[in-house]
Amino acid sequence: MSHLPHHAQLDWDEQGRPRSRAFDDVYFSLEAGLAETRHVFIDQNRLSERFAALGDGEHLVIGETGFGTGLNFLCAWQVFETHARAGARLHFVTVEKYPLSHADLSRALALWPQLVAFAEPLLAHYVAVHPGFQRLVFADGRVTLTLLIGDALEQLPQIEGQIDAWFLDGFAPAKNPQMWTPELFAELARLSAPGATLGTFTSTGWVRRSLAAAGFKMKRVPGIGHKWEVLRGAFIGEPSSAPAPWFARPAVVAGERHALVVGAGLAGCATAASLAARGWRVSLLERHGDVAQEASGNPQGVLYLKLSAHGTALSQLILSGFGHTRRLLERLQRGRDWDACGVLQLAFDDKEQARQDKLAKAFPDDLLQPVSREQAQALAGVELAQGGLFYPEGGWVHPPALCRWLAGHPLITLLPHHAVLQLRRVEQHWQAWDDHQLLASAPVVVLASAAEVTQLPFTAHLPLKRIRGQITCLSQTPASAALHTVVCAEGYLAPARLGQHTLGASFDFHSTDLTPTAAEQASNLALLDEISPDLRQRLQIDAQATLPGRAAFRCTSPDYLPIVGPVADEGAFALAYAVLSKDARQVPQTPCPWLDGLYVNSGHGSRGLITAPLAGELIAAWLDNEPLPVPRDVAYACHPNRFALRRLIRQKG
Repeated sequence: MSHLPHHAQLDWDEQGRPRSRAFDDVYFSLEAGLAETRHVFIDQNRLSERFAALGDGEHLVIGETGFGTGLNFLCAWQVFETHARAGARLHFVTVEKYPLSHADLSRALALWPQLVAFAEPLLAHYVAVHPGFQRLVFADGRVTLTLLIGDALEQLPQIEGQIDAWFLDGFAPAKNPQMWTPELFAELARLSAPGATLGTFTSTGWVRRSLAAAGFKMKRVPGIGHKWEVLRGAFIGEPSSAPAPWFARPAVVAGERHALVVGAGLAGCATAASLAARGWRVSLLERHGDVAQEASGNPQGVLYLKLSAHGTALSQLILSGFGHTRRLLERLQRGRDWDACGVLQLAFDDKEQARQDKLAKAFPDDLLQPVSREQAQALAGVELAQGGLFYPEGGWVHPPALCRWLAGHPLITLLPHHAVLQLRRVEQHWQAWDDHQLLASAPVVVLASAAEVTQLPFTAHLPLKRIRGQITCLSQTPASAALHTVVCAEGYLAPARLGQHTLGASFDFHSTDLTPTAAEQASNLALLDEISPDLRQRLQIDAQATLPGRAAFRCTSPDYLPIVGPVADEGAFALAYAVLSKDARQVPQTPCPWLDGLYVNSGHGSRGLITAPLAGELIAAWLDNEPLPVPRDVAYACHPNRFALRRLIRQKG
C-alpha cells in the first residue's frame, strides 16, 4: 500500500454533514458554517476592505491550514468577486493531508446552494489532484488555488512566497494536535508578509501563546454561534531570511507590464497565457507562420508520467505538471483535441517490472494501477504480451489545439514570421531584432525557443541539446479501432484521432536533418512489434501504400530537468561567487548579477506536455512576486543558474 495520502474517509451524519473518520470530527456546522467562516476568517482578516483596496495588477495571498471541503476558499472567492476590481487577483494557498474524493466534495458542497456559482468551477477542475503542489486556475486567471496535498509540516516548508492573510483551520486541537504545533506556527511566521493577519476559530490558551511566541500579536475577540471567543492576530515578528543569493528572486520589474515571448510552441504559448492572465500585454514572436510548427506540432502527444519512487525533483515536477495540464485540457474538445483514454505502460522487461513494482507501492491507485496481462488486454482492447501499469487519468493530446487555446487570450498578440536573431538591452527595455530590423521591445523577454535559446549571446552558456524524434502516422482500420487506450513500451501507439494513429517516437542524438527517413520509419514499426504484434496485424501495415511521418527536435538539458526562470550575467556570476570554487559551503552575500527582465522556459524534452504549461506559471510567479506553483527545491532545481553554480563548485581552487 502507498504511504502517501489517500482520499479522506468520511461518514455522513443525519444532517448530511461529512465527518472525518481519521479525526472523529465534522468539517463544518450546518447551522452556522458559512457565518462562522465569514466571521472567523473573512472579518478577522478584514478581507472585504483589503480586496476593495487592491489596484489593477495587484494581488492578495491567503494561506490556509486545512482545505477540507473548500468552504473557506469558496467564501473568500465570493467576497473577492463582490469587492475587488476587475484587474485585481486572489491567490489562495492551502494544505490538505486527506483530500476529499470528487464525489464526496460534490456531496458536501451541495449543502451550500448559495455558493453554487463558485462550487461548480471548483468541481469542474477538481481532477488529477495528487500528492504535492497542485495548481487550479479559475475566472480566466483572476483566482488561483495552489492546493498542497500532504502533511502540513512537510508541505509548508516547501512554499516559496509570502502570505498576506492566514486562515488557521483544521480539526479542533484536541482532535488533530499535529496541526497546532510550535513547528507549524514557525512556518506560518516564515511565510508571513510584514503585518500579515490571521484568524482562527480556536481561542485555546496554548495556541494563543504559541502563536505569540512565533511572532504574532494575538487577541481574543467575540465568537459566533456556539463559539464564545475566537482569535485574530497580526504578524509583528522579524521577516524571514532570504534564500541563497544565487537563487534569489530578482527585483520585480516595475512599470509597463509588457513582455516579449520568443517562440510559439507549447512553452511559449503557455508562458504567454500565464502572463496574460495576470494582466500582462504579451507580444508572442514566432519565426514560422503560426503556433506549434515544430516539436509542438505533432498530431498526438501522450500524457505519460515517468515517475520515480524516490520523490526526486523531476518526479515532483511531473506530478504537479500532470495535474495542471490535465485540468487545462478540460477546456478543449474531447475526442478531437484530447482524450482521457488512459495510458498503459507495459512491463516489457525485468528492469521495467522492478521499476513498476516500486511505483505501485509509492503512489495511490487513482494515479496508477498495476494490471495483469489479462487486465491490460481488457483495458487496451487488443492482445498484449505483458501486463504493466495503467494511468487512468492519462491519454493523448493534440498539441496544436492546446497551443492555439493558450495563445488565444486577448492580451496576446501573435507576431508570425518574426525570427529573433539578436537581443539588445536599451534603456530598461529588451529589444528583439532580426538581421536588420527592430521587431519589438518590452521590459521583459522570455526565451521559449527550445535549443535556439543558445543562439543568443546572453543565454549561449545554457547546456541545451537537440534530440531528433520522428513519428509515424498510421491510418485507422476497422480492426485497429478496437484500441481503447494509449499503449507504451519503448515506444507508444495512441488510439486514432480523426482516423489516424500516431506511433513513435525515435531518438536520434546526431542528425540535424528533419526530413523523415525510411530507416526511422522501420525503427518505429519495430517499436510497434514490441508493443503488440496483434496491433501491427490489425493496422494492416503492409497494405498501406505510404506511411506519413514527421520529424522534430526535442530540447533537453544534461540533468533532464527543464531550464525555467530568471537569467544572470554568466561572467559576473562567476566573479561574484568565485569563493565557491575554494569552499562550496560559503554563503556569499553579493547580490546576484541579474540580466534584469530576461527569463528562459526551455529544455522540456519529451515531457513538454506535462512540464511546459506549469513552467509558464512558474515564470509568471517569478515576475509577479507570487507564491511559486512548485516546491522551492524544485524551482531551484530547474533554475538557469544551477549550471553556473555547479561549474564553480567543481573547479579546484
